[in-house]
Amino acid sequence: MMNERGKSDRPVVPVKSSNKAGQPAAEGMEGRGLTKGNPQQQNASRTQSRTDAPSALERIRQAASKDKEMRFTALSHHIYALEALRTAYLYLKREAAPGVDGETWRHYGEDLEINLQDLSHRLKQGAYRAMPVRRVYIPKADGRLRPLGVTALEDKIVQRAAVEVMNAIYETDFLGFSYGFRPKRSQHNALDALYTGLLTKKVNWVLDLDIRGFFDAISHEWLVKFIEHRIADRRVVRLIQKWLNAGVLEDGKRIRMEEGTPQGGSASPLLANIYLHYAFDLWAQAWRRKQAHGDVIVVRYADDIVVGFQSEMDAKQFLAELTERFRKFSLELHPDKTRLLEFGRFAARNRKQRGEGKPETFAFLGFTHICGKTRSNGYYTVLRQTIRKRMQAKLSEVKDELRRRMHDPIPEVGQWLRAVVGGHIRYYGVPSNGSALGAFRLRTGLLWHQALSRRSQNGHVRWDRMRRLIDRWLPPARVYHPYPLRRMGVIT
Repeated sequence: MMNERGKSDRPVVPVKSSNKAGQPAAEGMEGRGLTKGNPQQQNASRTQSRTDAPSALERIRQAASKDKEMRFTALSHHIYALEALRTAYLYLKREAAPGVDGETWRHYGEDLEINLQDLSHRLKQGAYRAMPVRRVYIPKADGRLRPLGVTALEDKIVQRAAVEVMNAIYETDFLGFSYGFRPKRSQHNALDALYTGLLTKKVNWVLDLDIRGFFDAISHEWLVKFIEHRIADRRVVRLIQKWLNAGVLEDGKRIRMEEGTPQGGSASPLLANIYLHYAFDLWAQAWRRKQAHGDVIVVRYADDIVVGFQSEMDAKQFLAELTERFRKFSLELHPDKTRLLEFGRFAARNRKQRGEGKPETFAFLGFTHICGKTRSNGYYTVLRQTIRKRMQAKLSEVKDELRRRMHDPIPEVGQWLRAVVGGHIRYYGVPSNGSALGAFRLRTGLLWHQALSRRSQNGHVRWDRMRRLIDRWLPPARVYHPYPLRRMGVIT
């Protein structure tokens, strides 16, 4: 992997000796101290138990944090241990759709210990085979269809166990501006970081990046090379290659995949983060430190990336160099959805002087971000409002479901609507978005009124009764999240 200056981007990784049984050096590579003088090691049971597993992963984490160039040679036994597989099974969703094997969570659990022992044995012997992913399509807010992969149950279990082990390593490597699908990080952490950066840093330009078909474009060859920077255990690498090469089952036909990872598997988010960590994060961090002439902020949630710049020249140079870098790793920026826009404290004034109207807006994680002013003193602020298409798409789903539930008892429908509206408010309930929350609740109540009126013999439900139903079942629209500056202050 060569950068623009002809130097290798790949970190120098010293090759360590192979892990041979009975040699203390092997344990040292795993981050475990020598047996002598290590009370935790002496007290650990010979078979992995519920109390041993966290300490084993903690030792891996400590070793990865201490030595950023360490390559781990013996990780597979943490994955196929019975306790790890059992924990992974219990982590899975109970009512998830079955994969190509038709196996459900509940049926597999009827003989759980026997099934897990068999799975563990196949993993140890190398007889485990990954099944193809069943592809389904779900509608997106813009009317298009998003492909998702439904993974077979045993593949989910193994992937979940592997993710737990790999997280112990990669959570020490991933950078602070990466938020997607990471433990103890959420979409609102990313939204808070972006809001805080836009208000506290000298940001005048925003680069809204969109990677065309990212999950389908991931190069298997590059992904394996990236993983091998940290993982030298061939069993773990082969396990990942099995998932990548399993292919997709669509309309009864198995399709081999030369690139991409199917969305929906437990391992896909972590593999995507590893790919972008090397392809984007490390490069962006170095670029900001060495080449930027002003402030630069970066926020990434999976493949959704927003970069803020003080200088327009920096923004254009960053975009040009990133386009070339992504091409090396089989990635491409969407030419229509990737935008550079003037946004920040002086955007409104500058555009008004040029006669160009209000500053443009950009979308991130379901919110439209707008240059605005505070009501109290007219200071610059960032307004965040629910993306209109997102709200319309959700209301359309509610309307269709209410038709299906038209003749269900009112308390059952009310409980379902309470969960829908409550979930919407918990996510979109940010400061400056109160009007959109109220509109969603109101329109949901109107759709319910229409559905009840259709099933009524009189053809109409009085509004005084409807108000009582709405007040009883639909949670009030309120701001659920504090101001980002306040929450970020508490966190940091």
